[in-house]
Amino acid sequence: MTDFWEESLTEQENCLLQPFVTNLDRSVFGLRNLPEVVKGALFSRYSRSDKSLRRILLDEFIKESEANFAQIVGETAKNNVDQLVAIQQAEAFYDRVLIGYGDDSVAELGGAHIACEGISNIAAKAIEDSRLGISPLEKSTRYVPFNRKINGRYRYHRESSIMASSHASLYETTLDRLFDTYTALTEPLLSWVRSCTPQDPTTSERAYNNATRAKTLDLLRGLLPMATLTNVGLFGNGRALEYLLVKLAASPHEEVRTLGISMQQELDHLIPSFVKRAKTERGAKAALYLSKNSQRTKLLAQNLLKTRDIASLHKEIEPASTSTVQLVEHDPDAEVKIVAAILYPHTDLTFEQLKEYVTGLSTPERVKIISTYVGERESRFHRPGRAFEEIYYTFDVLADLGAYRDLHRHRVLSQERQSYSVHHGYVVPPELEEAKLTQLYRQALDHAAETTELISKDLPDAAQYVVPFAYRVRWRMKMNLREAYHFVELRSSRQGHPSYRAIAQEIYRQIAAVHPALIAHMHFVDMNDYALERLAAEQRIDKKLQQRQ
Repeated sequence: MTDFWEESLTEQENCLLQPFVTNLDRSVFGLRNLPEVVKGALFSRYSRSDKSLRRILLDEFIKESEANFAQIVGETAKNNVDQLVAIQQAEAFYDRVLIGYGDDSVAELGGAHIACEGISNIAAKAIEDSRLGISPLEKSTRYVPFNRKINGRYRYHRESSIMASSHASLYETTLDRLFDTYTALTEPLLSWVRSCTPQDPTTSERAYNNATRAKTLDLLRGLLPMATLTNVGLFGNGRALEYLLVKLAASPHEEVRTLGISMQQELDHLIPSFVKRAKTERGAKAALYLSKNSQRTKLLAQNLLKTRDIASLHKEIEPASTSTVQLVEHDPDAEVKIVAAILYPHTDLTFEQLKEYVTGLSTPERVKIISTYVGERESRFHRPGRAFEEIYYTFDVLADLGAYRDLHRHRVLSQERQSYSVHHGYVVPPELEEAKLTQLYRQALDHAAETTELISKDLPDAAQYVVPFAYRVRWRMKMNLREAYHFVELRSSRQGHPSYRAIAQEIYRQIAAVHPALIAHMHFVDMNDYALERLAAEQRIDKKLQQRQ
């Protein structure tokens, strides 16, 4: 117990508290067995009281009859229905606790886990567009085959406006063909992969089978359309979830708007006080604002670009057959700013004064300061400090949708994409060429492109559901140097998918070309190519399994 600790609890109070705190007598402790609404309201009071958290929990929650505390935590609840009713009855009480805190950050004190199952990749990306306060995990196309049927039908979203149109039959025929091709190529490609990479005597059957199947599914994921149903599990704080609901309500896709309504219903059971504004007039106006602004900006851009020779621009930027990464913006004073930021916490000078000082240093002197700051990095988890957040790089990337889906989940950077389309062509993995399995692959993708273009004449937003992952999408990424270290070292690692590994490697090359001194300590970039990307990771799992035996 620390010297300042003055908490005095009776034996009875200890008994009341014991189920809800990790210890009763230390100054650092955790909360447990409490609903999110209680934890959020509790911490809200904590910030404006001189009481200890345990004392607030006792006096203002456990002993406060109006709070319905016992029923909420389930001590006296006969069943879950009683508990739910108790939570709903207590909402007015918790609203009064929270009402004195106008700062939206209060809503970050409560959070919820929620599962969204059987949603399209269009909807999944809409969820994952929310960067801060949301932590999503999505069903993997690498470890899970996507050709399972339910009641004789492949699992893809039947978009309502398409299914109500004359395109319904073509839509289903086209997507069925993509999944049929995926199914038809799986076993032949798996056999080819195994013939090219025979099992090493030191590699377990489990590791080899997992690695070769992952390789096969990686190579075939380009056939999966954006309509493919997936599962997304996410944890988010109340503030982030509330804004996510507003953004979903502003979507041009009916599926996404409906998903938002369903999420609201479930969050109303979990953290109702923190997400209630999303369904109020304020929330509706915010959604309308986002929707109208998007539509107006899109119309403006289209009208402006009609006056330009867009065809000639396309000829200048259209790639031949591979992905492209273009560094479109970097800071020419990066080194000066980074070194000044390194020195800043250790002086009483202004940042401008430090930049002036650093400008007069020689290159070797600056390099020494940077090297001292970064130190000896023994793994990619040894990350440089915040001085590396001082400068930014902007990249324009054109790559297959599969790669975009993986890289899109990085949250500490700004990303913005263009529409999912077939305008930039598709990627054919070289392994399919070598295995002589490209004919069905190309035919299915070409047919999908024709269908996409046909539907887009009438339903341009809905047509995006048809676009397969093999087709390229263009997007913009802006990241600081610190994030670049994390991004490049993680995404170039051996177990990564070859398409996004190539992007990470190219980002490394282009930063190194303009700022070699700043990138010199990025030691954990893997520039090699591998036949079985997952094999080493599976072998490490084998070792862990053996150690547990």
